[in-house]
Amino acid sequence: MSPTAVNFRSAHQPPLGHVTFLGAGPGDPGLLTLRAVEALTHADVLVADPQVLDVVVTHTRAGVDIPQLRAHDGTSNSTAVHALEGAANLVMEAARSGKRVVRALCGDPGLDGDAAEEMLACAAEGIVFEVVPGVATAVGVPAYAGVPLRSARGTDVRFVDAATASERCWTEVGSSDATAVVSTTLETVAAAAAELVSGGRKPDTPMAVTVAGTTTRQRTWTATLGTIGQVLKAAKVLPSADGGQPVIAVVGEHSCDDRRDQLSWFESKPLFGWKVLVPRTKEQAASLSDQLGSYGAVPSEVPTIAVEPPRTPQQMERAVKGLVTGRYEWIAFTSVNAVKAVREKFEEYGLDARAFAGIKVAAVGEQTAKSLVEFGVKPDLVPSGEQSAAGLLEDWPPYDPVFDPIDRVFLPRADIATETLVAGLIELGWEVDDVTAYRTVRASPPPAETREAIKSGGFDAVLFTSSSTVRNLVGIAGKPHNVTVIACIGPATAKTAEEHGLRVDVLSPEPSVTRLAEALADFGAKRRAAAIEAGDPVTRPSERRPGSRRRRATS
Repeated sequence: MSPTAVNFRSAHQPPLGHVTFLGAGPGDPGLLTLRAVEALTHADVLVADPQVLDVVVTHTRAGVDIPQLRAHDGTSNSTAVHALEGAANLVMEAARSGKRVVRALCGDPGLDGDAAEEMLACAAEGIVFEVVPGVATAVGVPAYAGVPLRSARGTDVRFVDAATASERCWTEVGSSDATAVVSTTLETVAAAAAELVSGGRKPDTPMAVTVAGTTTRQRTWTATLGTIGQVLKAAKVLPSADGGQPVIAVVGEHSCDDRRDQLSWFESKPLFGWKVLVPRTKEQAASLSDQLGSYGAVPSEVPTIAVEPPRTPQQMERAVKGLVTGRYEWIAFTSVNAVKAVREKFEEYGLDARAFAGIKVAAVGEQTAKSLVEFGVKPDLVPSGEQSAAGLLEDWPPYDPVFDPIDRVFLPRADIATETLVAGLIELGWEVDDVTAYRTVRASPPPAETREAIKSGGFDAVLFTSSSTVRNLVGIAGKPHNVTVIACIGPATAKTAEEHGLRVDVLSPEPSVTRLAEALADFGAKRRAAAIEAGDPVTRPSERRPGSRRRRATS
């Protein structure tokens, strides 16, 4: 029966479901296709290889059923067989009950022989299925390692699974001059190299071995077929309990050192693999975390403040009513939390964004402006330069009684906000209703493992965006270890950090989170360049010995 044929079942039997065999790629969540994301959002059941569960689960809807599969560690074929049988059974059981099933696999389903068997099982029972291709691990990992598989001369490429390769396969690949892409493990890669030498390859043939490809844990070693064993031992990755980790080994002239020096775009990012602590909530840190990720970092958000309603809400209630009755010419939002506070008060009164009709709206920066747009309000004023109270004042028009029928500004803010904006607006001729819209209090301590990582040097860097983030982080989690790079948004924040016994390594040239992240990336790039020039391995700060001294770096 054709896989797409309609299966007519008796009235008492439920209709058959639908299965999507989906390639989740090698590990980088950004490599999921648009079609894959669409399929995930409609899934009733997600059966995912453990290695890619975190990649795909974020795109599923609430309530999706996710049965757990055992991870295969690469050391036991029987474990792998049982895991695959379990996955196939889960897929068939869910499909028979009429569910929409997504079967998410590492890499690409077309290169997975076991996936083909699962597809045949669906076809045998008339279950409709589709295949969503993904980035194949054997292709994606070399691309991220800076190892092209072909040249302009049209080199042949051969893909080899070391676990199932026959003697004939090794001989054919070994006697050819094709680029060989070998899927194997850390502890068996030297044996695979020996098989290729036995098959006819020269021992001095270049070889590049990549573990955890396309993720921020990626690491690549270059050697030859004859020296790969010694290189991995010298790098102290073998012998190791982690020897069962899957690797992609590329054998051929394209994997030589001088080419990788020019083509290694991923592992050469300035903050590659750095764990960076961002003491802000996930909502506040969204754009900053994205920027850090573009530099290769792994951001970790830890809230240091919590937001609560003002102790006396009457002032806020009067101000919101004043918005409706025409008391104000302007309303100025200095944070996302201020937008949230006004929005919640609006909802309490049954109001919506239409209440802003006739009122000019200012936002202190892009994130605040974005939250206003989500509310349905397009700001009239966002700083053209520095995103701060000072930047807002640079662009704020002075009060003009001819053009401004009302001279009053509503400023909803936190209880600990500075008076810079109020004083500046008064100087420009405006009357200001400075209203406490919310209170900021110290957040609850982060989980124990996060506190331990902060104090023991598990983080490579911490970004401090205000003096309060310094005080609150130290208060709820302890002082960062002395190997951790401390980056501060400005002199006042740096002074607070130093008062708490922290050495400031990076100082932003401007009070902007964007420039702060740029300054940290510049610090990381200079550190990397210095290590390469000295002939030392490139390491993260957390990999250095405790107590090692570093020079203060400003950008």
